[in-house]
Amino acid sequence: MKYRIVVVTKRGGPEGLQIMENELRPPAAGEARVKMLATPVCQDDVAARVGNRPFLPKVPFVPGYSMIGLVDAVGDGVTRVGVGDRVGALTQKGSHAEYIYWLEEKLVPVPTTLDPAEAVILILNYLVAYQIMHRVVQVKAGDKVLIVGASGGVGTAFLLLGQLAGLTMYGLASKSKHHILAEYGATPIDYRTQDFVQVLHQAEPDGINYVFNGMAEDYFERGLAVLRRGGAFVHYGGPQSFAGFLRLVAKLIWFNLLPNGKSIKGYGTHREGVEQFKQDWTQMFRLLEEGKIKPVIARKFPLLEAIKAYELLESGQVTGNLVLLAPEMLTGSENG
Repeated sequence: MKYRIVVVTKRGGPEGLQIMENELRPPAAGEARVKMLATPVCQDDVAARVGNRPFLPKVPFVPGYSMIGLVDAVGDGVTRVGVGDRVGALTQKGSHAEYIYWLEEKLVPVPTTLDPAEAVILILNYLVAYQIMHRVVQVKAGDKVLIVGASGGVGTAFLLLGQLAGLTMYGLASKSKHHILAEYGATPIDYRTQDFVQVLHQAEPDGINYVFNGMAEDYFERGLAVLRRGGAFVHYGGPQSFAGFLRLVAKLIWFNLLPNGKSIKGYGTHREGVEQFKQDWTQMFRLLEEGKIKPVIARKFPLLEAIKAYELLESGQVTGNLVLLAPEMLTGSENG
């Protein structure tokens, strides 16, 4: 029996993606075979394909940074999950496939009461926002924050989680996407036509507590300029090259040596352990189940229409998230 996978065959745009087949094999010892239900497309997937990262998977490879699926079979010695269990994982690559093989200790249980299309957004984008807010800086109600790139997948996670935490939020986004920021109580700033430093100096003359930046490094100096003493600038998202990685490390060291009472912190999911992820996923699944958060999904695609999803993502017109789904997860209007 064969199953289909989405494969990056060459560096570059979505035209480098192809649908291929693999032989379905029994899972190895310690491994589960998982039938895919939902997997989002994200900018990290694009960067891995284009080559805008210092540490890249070799071509060909299957993209897909996170997933939710059903355990289809288990290998010898597997005791933490069983056939029929719904599970999720932060994969970094490999989840744009009808099946994936994954070590049992890296899988997290996912409540069957949740919509997989919504729950899968929590695995990466909400994890980043949640951990930055609650583990890196420990926000508290009333804190004032600037979200750079507020209309994207992680940006909208910051908006929803920030609203839940009682933050005063400002967000950078293009004018056409300001409605989503306002919906979650954030003050929108048009990064194309407005100087956010000037806007924030007028609105918050004493400065703000935090800047959350997943965009370019050139936001560092301007981001620090709007912070109050004791404030922190948190940068997430990988640099575009190994040289960029070294520059980023140098900037983090340099800016933290300045005697201005402000700090720059870096965040990456590769630094944290799976057990900590599981704690935070469990908490966020509970918030989703209780209706306290609801991920913004711009559109859903059939799993094997990944190329269309990436073309839309790379157009820059997406507010929120795009999700690839197994055929049985799609309604008639979404399927095709």
